[in-house]
Formats: sequence, structure tokens, C-alpha cells
Amino acid sequence: MIPVTWDEIEALALGQLEGGGPGALVTGITADSREVGPGDLFVALNTGVEYVDDARARGATTLVPDDQEAALGALASLVRSKSAARVVAVVGSAGKTSTKDILGALCAPHASTIWAERSLNNEIGLPLTVCRLEPDTAILVTEMGMRGLGQVAELCAIACPELVVVSHIGPEHLELLGSVERVAEANAEAIAALPAGGTAVVPARCRELEPYLGRDDIVLRRFDPDDVELSDRRGRFRIDGDVVELDLPFTQRHHGVNALAALHGYAALGLPLDRAWEGAALIQLSPWRGEELVLPGGGFVVNDAYNANPDSMRAALQHLAERAGDRRRVAILGEMAELGDSWETYHVQMGELAEELGVAVIGVGEPARAYGPAVWASGVDEVFEAVRSYVQPGDAVLVKASRAVGLEGIAAEIANFARAWSLS
Repeated sequence: MIPVTWDEIEALALGQLEGGGPGALVTGITADSREVGPGDLFVALNTGVEYVDDARARGATTLVPDDQEAALGALASLVRSKSAARVVAVVGSAGKTSTKDILGALCAPHASTIWAERSLNNEIGLPLTVCRLEPDTAILVTEMGMRGLGQVAELCAIACPELVVVSHIGPEHLELLGSVERVAEANAEAIAALPAGGTAVVPARCRELEPYLGRDDIVLRRFDPDDVELSDRRGRFRIDGDVVELDLPFTQRHHGVNALAALHGYAALGLPLDRAWEGAALIQLSPWRGEELVLPGGGFVVNDAYNANPDSMRAALQHLAERAGDRRRVAILGEMAELGDSWETYHVQMGELAEELGVAVIGVGEPARAYGPAVWASGVDEVFEAVRSYVQPGDAVLVKASRAVGLEGIAAEIANFARAWSLS
């Protein structure tokens, strides 16, 4: 981390600051007491107050904040003010984390790059990411989550991005925002926060986003899904009049579109398109976003259980159908959460799509009854029994739901169970 002084932190008056002293340097900020050592500042969040003594014993300075979100924001702003890094904000309804992962990897061979871990994208995660800035960091790729109006703007005030990538606009958090138009408005706060001369990378033909794309003092780049061809793990991208071919660690077309958005961001940073292949070799998507496990009998299971909304669910079902070939198709689907009054309509639509694609659904949880499942389980505890009774060797299986359903471990359980097939 870019060093800051104990005096600078003390001047922020964020809460109970102990350890260190005038002139001392802080060279790391963390909320995990297990990671601290001399020179670190441990910020005690929630139950972290129970570990202050442990952190002090490890040689760290400690802060018990009066307001943890405000404190983290202030600390991150202090670090950011000392950095000349070019900051990217990735926002959107779906694909944010994967786009961030891809962009960070593409940039890394050409500039000192830091990108957010996993989905650290909220009022806690974003500041902790900014606090990872090093003196030589040239590019910082952040991810910004959104649950309502004003939140993206607050995160941008901390990170001060000069490049925004909008991965997708679609139905999410409708219980708070009410419409896709409001979803676009909330994500567009990142575009409004850009300085003059900044760049916004946005999806082409996104009607809801158009009202926020009128600034004449920024550069606008549009990415079109038609500019992606993905065959197995080889991507072909048309961008800026050039064709870029990359070997990729995924087969999903929607991840191919995420890669196209990332390539536009990469180009906007002035990095060489003809050398993008170097970073492609480093791409590693965050867990539970389309991981594929091989099953005996020629089958496979796709773990896409980190989260779900109607657009990501549609993409996952379509990918399953394409990838399955002549295999039997099974989708273990839980609720798509936070859809407000429209929740049932969206679930029915996904059930109808699954039927059209020849996908048999194992529904998990009460809202999943709206899919019209072939098999239904009341919760995670019953899913495995449903799988044992329904999934067969050679099947193509998808596992997907909103994170609150807790299906992320089911794919591995299926793989473990399937080993018994090969022994029988």
C-alpha cells in the first residue's frame, strides 16, 4: 500500500485509534486481524472489535471506527489522493465481476495492475480495494455494486475513476428501484462521475442507458455482442477495426461478451490490442461463475451459482443447451431474488425458456415452484436427494440461483456422487 502517516489518519478523527504514534508509517490497511503485522492498520468492522487485542499483539495499529463505512471511505480517499493510477470502475446488472477479472488480467502484463478480489464491490469492499494501491500501481480496476440510487456515486467519489465500463443493464434490485430504467439511472451515476476527457464503455443498443450518454466532454465506446465469435475456448473479437483472437478459459458466450467489454476498456487505456493474448493467459474468473466440472459418462456440471437475475439466468440456460449437444439437460435452479412485484413473472418466463430449450428443472425453494419444475426440493438440504433420484450419467447439468439460496456447493457434491457411477 502507498504509505500514509499515523498523523494523517489521526487527523481524520475516525474513532478509537491505538498504536503507532506521530511520524509512524502505515503501509497496509485490512479488516482481517489474521493478516496484520507491524506497519498495518487493522480496522475493526462488526465483530472485528473482538480481535483488536490480537491485532495489537501482532504489532498492528488498530482503529475501532465510529462509523465503519465512513471510516473506510475516508481512509481509501486518503490513499487514493496519493496515487497517480488510472482507475477503472466496472458497473452493471450482470457480468461485473467477470468483466473486472478479465480486464485486470489483460492489463497486467503491460502495466502494474491491481484489480478487486472476488466481488468486493460495496461500501466495505471498494475502499479495501482502493487501499491496496501501491506507489507504482499504474491501473486499478474496481467493481462497484448497486442496490439503489446514490450508491455508485458515493463509491465513485472515493475511487475517482477516469474509465467506466458498463457490463450490462437489466432487471436487478427491482424491489428497491422498481424498473430497469431506474437500474440504468443508478449505474449511470458512474458515467456522470467521469472527469472531462474520461471514457465510458457501454453496451450497444441499450435503450434504458441512452438518456445518460449525452455528455460531449467524454469519449463513448460501444461494444456490440455481434462482434464476438466464440468457439469452444477460442474467441474472435472485432474492435476498433481490428480482429483480436484470444484463447480463453471459458466456453460461455456471455463471458465472451464480457471479454469484449474488457477489451474495449483495455484499448481505452492505450494498451496494445496485438498483445492482448499475453494477458488472456492470466484470466481466472472468480468462483462459481460458470465453472465446469467433468462428470463420468461424458457429462458435466456448470457451477454458476454465485448469483442470478433474469438476464444471467437466460444466458446460462442458453449456454447449457448449446454446450449439451445431444446430452440430457438438467438445471438445478433456485430463486432469482430482489425482483419485487415482478418476481413470479420472471420465474415463469425462465421456466418456459427451460422447456423450450429441452431443459428439465429441479427447483429449489418455494419461489422455484414458479419454474414449473420436474422435481422440487424445499431447500438446500433436500437438493442432493432430488439430484440422486434424477441426474444420470452423461447429463449436462447447470446449477444457478441467487446467492442467498446457497447452491454454490451443490456442483461439487454432484461430482463426488457421480464418481460412484464410474465404480458401479
